[in-house]
Amino acid sequence: MRPTLPPVQHYAYGGDPAATENAEGVAQHFMPGVTLRADWWRLFSSAKVDAIVAEALRNNPGIEAAEASLRESQDTLRSGYGIFFPQAAADASATRERYSLAKVGEAAPSSLFNLFTLSASVSYAVDVFGGERRLIEELRSQVDLQRADEEATYLTLIANIVNTVVAKAAYEEEIGATQRLIELESEQVKIAEVQAQAGTVPYSNVLSLESQLASYQATIPQLQQKLSQGDDLLATLVGRAPAEWDPPELTLGELTLPSEMPVELPSELISRRPDILIAEATAHAASAGVGIATAALLPSFSLNGNYSANALSTGSLLSANGRAWSVGADVSAPLFQGGTLWYKRKAALDNYEQATALYRQTVLGAFAQVADTLRALEHDAAALKAEDAALSSAEEARKLVQDNYAAGLDTYLDVLSADAQYHQAKINDLQSIAVRYQDTVALFVALGGGWWSEPHAGAAAAAGSQNGAQ
Repeated sequence: MRPTLPPVQHYAYGGDPAATENAEGVAQHFMPGVTLRADWWRLFSSAKVDAIVAEALRNNPGIEAAEASLRESQDTLRSGYGIFFPQAAADASATRERYSLAKVGEAAPSSLFNLFTLSASVSYAVDVFGGERRLIEELRSQVDLQRADEEATYLTLIANIVNTVVAKAAYEEEIGATQRLIELESEQVKIAEVQAQAGTVPYSNVLSLESQLASYQATIPQLQQKLSQGDDLLATLVGRAPAEWDPPELTLGELTLPSEMPVELPSELISRRPDILIAEATAHAASAGVGIATAALLPSFSLNGNYSANALSTGSLLSANGRAWSVGADVSAPLFQGGTLWYKRKAALDNYEQATALYRQTVLGAFAQVADTLRALEHDAAALKAEDAALSSAEEARKLVQDNYAAGLDTYLDVLSADAQYHQAKINDLQSIAVRYQDTVALFVALGGGWWSEPHAGAAAAAGSQNGAQ
């Protein structure tokens, strides 16, 4: 049974937000109780993203490993069911022996003979105290754990792809904006040098501008390194070596921010989020382990039967004189083992208490993650709205300075300075847009990825995405 959890109806203190502010024409609305679709990445309306995800779901080694691990646990469970059936075995042997009657106190000479034996045995363990049933329960919980781990692998893979695509697009546009800043700063340095030589400004102005220029130039290699790392990561995620995969080019403008955001209720999240299901399966296995350890303290029962045919030559194996059989029941009970079995059960109980505590901790952490992402999206929209206002003001200021320069009221240095402020505001705006996209992905991940809304979010959704991309 699942541990008792707080019966909360929402995630954030004071209630969950209903919607974010409108930023760049999009206000995200949160819809409690609405199921997240399994192919949630298609909400970004990008054929390129769909194609990358489809290829990754077909070729990613991590997916293949997770699926193989699930099959292994299923086969192990099937093998475990054999304990509920009689166990039969057959044996054939041929030996040549020299037997001495001196072993039994006789003075007769020893004899030399051949012995041929055919035998069959049947045994059946009677599961009186449920130890075998709890063992099967433990194996079944391992299947549940591996199935949830497979879903977690799918979810993590897709989230990493979308986040990397967003980051790459942002880096590309940041590099372009920064290069424009460098061009403007270089012009300012040249003008300052002329003014310093003419004695109209101190040389310290030149040094200050050169320092700022060097700072901008230093950011280009850093952004290019991050861009290269994003390309390499995407290649790895789709199951390719970086040298053999050409990543598609994509801009932030090619993505659509989802405006309607499904939000699973806390009571539903508990039974759907993969990491919670993994923790639950772990606790279930620990519970079964207590039953197994308890049964080991009690007597075990089995029914046995044996039949054999024995002869001194192969031709007489079917003779009635060599036939032997036995039927019986066995009872075995541990009497004293130095406290081994008792403390094994105590250890199993301790393990169960640990697993249930970790389960509760996982659930609380999941609730907190959803609350964090809901608030993050709320704050992202507010921050982006402010960055948009700053960008708009910088653009208006730039236009005004350009008009003043045309009228002879401002210097060219003022124009360059206004341009630099505009491009810096543009970079800040790009970063806010990327963060908003990535926090949207974070919410989908925090809600469990929607794998339960279709038979499987992997192959079926990937095929649909690939067809859509084509």
